[in-house]
Amino acid sequence: MPKYLVQGSYTDQGLKGLLKEGGSKRRAAVDRLAKEMGGKLEAFYFTFGSDDFVIILDLPSNMDMAATAIVAQASGTVKSRVTVLMTSEDVDQAVQRKVDFHPPE
Repeated sequence: MPKYLVQGSYTDQGLKGLLKEGGSKRRAAVDRLAKEMGGKLEAFYFTFGSDDFVIILDLPSNMDMAATAIVAQASGTVKSRVTVLMTSEDVDQAVQRKVDFHPPE
């Protein structure tokens, strides 16, 4: 199952919700969402700095991740970015692929 790294920040509205509900309820909500999408929450951390949270999700497909990200962003409570994670075995397979590419001259 593909893995995704989600990094992001809470908006003012999201921070008010976090203050009201606390961190454990936020983690539980993401865990529930991942299960509803047919996946699982691997990790959820709150962070300092430019990001407020870092999440690793296992979801069935890019479409499932896109749907999840769109709904979360549309809520107006978070701004996030998603990175597809690859294993070393994925990269091994990628470098074995024959690619016929010629740069422009």
